[in-house]
Amino acid sequence: QVQLVESGGGLAQAGDSLRLSCVSSGRTFCPYALAWFRQAPGKEREFVAGINYNGRSTYYGDSVKGRFTISRDNAKMTVHLQMNSLKPEDTAVYQCAAGVTMGDYESAYTYWGQGTQVTVSS
Repeated sequence: QVQLVESGGGLAQAGDSLRLSCVSSGRTFCPYALAWFRQAPGKEREFVAGINYNGRSTYYGDSVKGRFTISRDNAKMTVHLQMNSLKPEDTAVYQCAAGVTMGDYESAYTYWGQGTQVTVSS
């Protein structure tokens, strides 16, 4: 089993930066593709960013391209999401996910973290 725990969420103002982290407490982290999703109140869960098993391929949702960067450290069993130029519409619960592919859809991922709240004020 892969157990994922996010951290780094909080309150920020528009234009600020936050860095989210997700660490695995399991032993099978490195073979998995990893992704970040987010869900705002009243909205469906949205793909934010994905990264393949060795970190050499990444993909981003249109709404965050040029602002967010996903990275991973397999030795530390950790994936990060660097969030720059934050906007109020980035406000959501952010979840880390692990799966066998680097898809931009929820069903590609088997394991999910509990989520961390990001709130951006204008």
